[in-house]
Amino acid sequence: MDGLSSAEGELVALGAALGSNCVPCIEHHVPEARKAGLSDRQIIEAIRLADAIRRGPARKVLDSALDLVSRPAGSPHAEPAAAPNEPCCK
Repeated sequence: MDGLSSAEGELVALGAALGSNCVPCIEHHVPEARKAGLSDRQIIEAIRLADAIRRGPARKVLDSALDLVSRPAGSPHAEPAAAPNEPCCK
């Protein structure tokens, strides 16, 4: 990568690892983030932020599933969870 520093790349990789629920990726990228010069505090902050963003869509999926179950069989589908320009992770 030319545009990102190694530390920035590791932050992106940690976010992607959390978003994809990939434990081996996390196990790889935490030590790499340290090697890139990130402090444990910075790594923890990135992990917590990635988790908060990951939970937004997961919560909407859960809400949608529960909403669909609460409807009588054969009723119309639910409206989209988010408007076209609404962020998914408020």
